[in-house]
Amino acid sequence: MKRQTILIFVWILVMIFMIGSEILQSKQEAGMYGIVFFKTQVLAELRDFYTKQIGCELWLEQADCLVFRSGNMLFGFCQRDKSDSEGLLTFFYDRKERVDRAYEQFKASALSPPRMNEKYRIYHFFARDPEERMIEFQYFTDEIDWTFKPGS
Repeated sequence: MKRQTILIFVWILVMIFMIGSEILQSKQEAGMYGIVFFKTQVLAELRDFYTKQIGCELWLEQADCLVFRSGNMLFGFCQRDKSDSEGLLTFFYDRKERVDRAYEQFKASALSPPRMNEKYRIYHFFARDPEERMIEFQYFTDEIDWTFKPGS
């Protein structure tokens, strides 16, 4: 009788574990992702800027909104009567030289040349997009995990 009770108890524990694992896995598979949106008055100009100059992918186009993708970042702009100029879009690179190349490309709108920031251990510079929104180009001087992906 004791053996049967133990086997039933073990079976119940296994079932609870399996059901719990399935629930946890289904939540992870469902995923939660994010997009940061800004209001703009110059949607067409931003389309050209972020795709042709920055190199972002136009990920989604809606009636009066555009969503761009750069690596693991999704951000969008929606045509409105007023624009959002607060916030900061940061594009980061896997090599310091790419920050230098970006600086050469955006020198006219850069606030200063690239520099080391010891506090955050980054090499970076700031510039402005066509609507004067702040953008940053940076390289992490510490080793980072490049295997990030949605849901991880």
